[in-house]
Amino acid sequence: MELGISMFGDLTPNPHTKQAIAPSKRLNEMLEQVKLADEVGLDVFEIGEHHREDYVVTNPQLFLSAAAAITKNIKLGSAVTVLSSSDPIRLFEDFSMLDNISNGRAHIMAGRGSFIESFPLFGFDLKNYDALFEDKLLMLLEVLHKNGTDISWEGRLTQSLKNVNLFPKPVQAQLPLWIAVGGTPASVLRAARLGVPIMFAIIGGLPINFKPLIDYYKENYLAAGHDPLKMQVGINSHVFVGDAKIKDDYYPFYAAQMDNIGKDRGWAPFSKEVFLNTARPEGAYFMDEPNEVIDKILQQHEWFGHTRFVGQMDVGAPDHKMIMKSIELFGTKVAPEVRKALKV
Repeated sequence: MELGISMFGDLTPNPHTKQAIAPSKRLNEMLEQVKLADEVGLDVFEIGEHHREDYVVTNPQLFLSAAAAITKNIKLGSAVTVLSSSDPIRLFEDFSMLDNISNGRAHIMAGRGSFIESFPLFGFDLKNYDALFEDKLLMLLEVLHKNGTDISWEGRLTQSLKNVNLFPKPVQAQLPLWIAVGGTPASVLRAARLGVPIMFAIIGGLPINFKPLIDYYKENYLAAGHDPLKMQVGINSHVFVGDAKIKDDYYPFYAAQMDNIGKDRGWAPFSKEVFLNTARPEGAYFMDEPNEVIDKILQQHEWFGHTRFVGQMDVGAPDHKMIMKSIELFGTKVAPEVRKALKV
C-alpha cells in the first residue's frame, strides 16, 4: 500500500493570534513540507484546487511543478482537479509538462468538487454540474488513452476536435488518472465501469460504513472485465500525528476551519466532543500518536484492502513546525511499521 499526504493550502486565521498567514509564506512552507515528505520516504503528495479566500492553491499543477524541482522520488498529483470547470486538453498538456519536469511522477485526480466557486468564475452553469463532469471525464479518458495522439472528439459541453495532436508527451506511457468520490453510489459505479482507480474521501462518521461502497466498486470493476491486477482503491482522511497531547494542540486549528466552512453551509458550531468522538479508534480522524495511527491504518486495510492511503494534514493551517513534525512522524514512524505489517 502506498502512503502519502495531501493538502489544500489552508489560510485559516490562527485561532490563537487571529492572524492569517500570508499566501507567499504559506506556499513556501508547503514546499518545505513536500520536500520533507520526499526525504522521509513517503510515496505520494497531492494538492487540491480551490478558488476561495481561505485556500491558497488555485492551480495544483503549478504548485506541483515547483515541488517537482525540489523532490526526487515522491509521486505528485492533484487532489482534486475540479474537472467540471477545467479543460481536459489543458490538463493533459499541464500534467504532461509536470511529468517531464518530475521525470515520470505525475498523476491527475479528478473530482466534481465540493465547492462551486469555479463554475461561475470560468463561465460554467451549475445546472450542468453532473453533465459537465461526465462529458469532460470521457474526453479526458480519450486523450489519456491515446496519449494525446490523433484526437477526434464530438463534445456536448466541450469543444469538438478533429485529428489533433498534443505536446509534449508524458514520460510515463500513460498519465495515471484517479477519480475522487464521496459517498455517491452513482459516482462509484461510473469509476468501476470505466476501470479508473478510485479515491474515497472518508472525513467523518464511521469508516466501516464505506465498506459496502468499496465492495460495490470492486464487484463492478471486475464485472466490467477490467484486469484485477490493475485495480486501485485509495482512502483519503484527515491525519495529524504527534505526541500524547496532539488532539488538544490541533483541535483549535481544525475547529476554526470547520466553523469557517460551516458558515457558508449552515453547519452548527464544531465542538470538541464531535472532534474527539471522530478521532476515536472507530472514527474517521487519524489524529493521535504514531502507534494509534498505525493500528487504525492496518484495521482499515483489513476492512477495505485499499492500495493507497493519503492523509490530509493541513486542515485549519496549523503552525509550520507542527505540520513538519507530523510529516516526520508519519514518514519515519508510521509508514515503516505499516509497510512491515503488510510486507510491502
